[in-house]
Amino acid sequence: MSAMRKNLTEYDFPAELKSMDARELDLLSDQIRDFLLDKVSKSGGHLASNLGVVELSIALHRVFDSPRDKIIWDVGHQSYVHKLLTGRAGGFDGLRRLGGLSGFPRREESPHDAFSSGHSSNSISAAMGFAEARELTGESYGVVAVIGDGALTGGPAFEGLNNAGSRRTGLIVVLNDNEMSISRSTGGIALSLSRLRASPKYLEFKKALKKLRDIPAIGEELYGGMESIRDTLKFAALHAAGAMFEDLGFKYYGPVDGHSIGDLTAILSAVRHMDRPTLVHVITKKGKGYRNAEVNPGRYHGIGPFLPNTGAPVSEPGARSGSRVFGEKLLEMAGNDRRIVAITAAMADGVGLSGFAKRYPDRFFDVGIAEAHAVSFAAGLACCGLKPYFAVYSTFLQRAYDQALQDVCMQGLPVTFCLDRAGCVGADGETHHGIFDLSYLSHMPNMTVMAPMDSAELALMLEYSAGFDGPLAIRYPKGEPAAAPKAPPAVAHGKSWRLREGGDIDIWAVGGMAATGLAACKILEGRGIKAGLVNARFVMPLDGQALIESGMRCGSILTVEDNVRAGGFGAAVSAFFRRGGMGGVRLMCVAWPDRFIEHGSVSELAVKYGMDAESVARGAEALLDGKEGTA
Repeated sequence: MSAMRKNLTEYDFPAELKSMDARELDLLSDQIRDFLLDKVSKSGGHLASNLGVVELSIALHRVFDSPRDKIIWDVGHQSYVHKLLTGRAGGFDGLRRLGGLSGFPRREESPHDAFSSGHSSNSISAAMGFAEARELTGESYGVVAVIGDGALTGGPAFEGLNNAGSRRTGLIVVLNDNEMSISRSTGGIALSLSRLRASPKYLEFKKALKKLRDIPAIGEELYGGMESIRDTLKFAALHAAGAMFEDLGFKYYGPVDGHSIGDLTAILSAVRHMDRPTLVHVITKKGKGYRNAEVNPGRYHGIGPFLPNTGAPVSEPGARSGSRVFGEKLLEMAGNDRRIVAITAAMADGVGLSGFAKRYPDRFFDVGIAEAHAVSFAAGLACCGLKPYFAVYSTFLQRAYDQALQDVCMQGLPVTFCLDRAGCVGADGETHHGIFDLSYLSHMPNMTVMAPMDSAELALMLEYSAGFDGPLAIRYPKGEPAAAPKAPPAVAHGKSWRLREGGDIDIWAVGGMAATGLAACKILEGRGIKAGLVNARFVMPLDGQALIESGMRCGSILTVEDNVRAGGFGAAVSAFFRRGGMGGVRLMCVAWPDRFIEHGSVSELAVKYGMDAESVARGAEALLDGKEGTA
């Protein structure tokens, strides 16, 4: 790729884009791709999606005047180019690092980020809010929502389309159609969009027309006359294909080549001042410009540091992640129980279900980015005697709270929620930390909540789930937690597992935080304090008998959990002792503060917020010194 006359940090973006000619813009596109490859290979992040929207991002900033005009990115993982074009190239060495640039749009980071995002399918609704506010305040600015075809499978996207179309307010929806979300897009919407991309009969006619032109003499003459028929067929096919959006009240334009800055600029300029809802359908290629990402966009959707020349990861993957353990165990269980079915919301690879999908395609369901639908769907399956497992990132299950409460728990149905990426996930930050699930699941009647310490215990809990007849959630972290010091015992309902005897104080830990608790016990031992350690195993129901014994033995209990403090395990333990008349037990809860936690490495965030072993040890000392309250 050719070098540019300036470094990306030296441009006056986005203003300078408007004066660049076609050749300069093409060179800029190449430079941006080189820049992204260099930076993301070092920091990790979302690569394929950003390589695919380079020209689209340039065209948007050429036509619209950000920040006066509002550009709203759905999900926001594809906003890196937008950040480069709004003066943030100099901060990319700190991308996704503590104190550095976020990997998603953040209003507090730049006035060009009109709306903070991180979850899917809400951009059209937010854009409508901006557009209606503009009308009410009498202001004048453009509003654009950029949404991918995968995000379009989410119910809120259609709620927004339906409402915006009926209101007839001027706003633009850019549909970035790359045939991929995180896993390959599935469902009726994906099929409809594939029909929009090209009519097979039209493509066959187009090929025949090219052959006709090759006939000497008469071919050229016939070709000239047939071109008008070709164009007529083309526009008829596209009009029919866009009928879905037209019926919702949008004026449809497309499909447009998403890698032609000229075509994109022309169409966006044409629709910029329309006083009705408009949808521009853009076709892009995920991973464009980097062969490895083009061939395997799923792998480069969200990736850790890697070697650009080969695509190989900088560090070898660790032992078996929770996702992999879950996938392998469920596959084994499904071989012995035909009732078992697996559900994912467009995350088959991420949650470890790819193997299940291949082995049991008739028992595997990818519902698209539609978590609320997934939960109600699972409830329906359970009503018919099947055993559904819904594997989902903890942060995304939040989008289906009502369905989990009403459709599953109220009916007491045997749906198992397998919550991947529970707890702090690091660099993806506020929108992706799974630090709320213990709080919002534990108060649901009929719900049982479990948290394994390590992979061996996760496998045991999955085995236990097979015979469990009720709503059940098993939450586990992103990576591979430290292994327990001994083999786990069989799972007994509502029972904890004591890992270490103490005497002065007992530390009760939830899930992977047991490893932190064990390290804290060793620190305390070096300071002459005998600390015991209990792996809670169950967050709901609590092991009341063991808690009472622990309180009577030590008089001091410190709880540790990878969840916010409000409504979590520690709060439940405190309430348990108050209800039981044991208010004299000294308690301390170590948990994430009740706020949104920024991006950074897990270890850095743990130290900053007092979640590391040394901080836990200091907390235990403070509790023993009487510096904390009682239950």
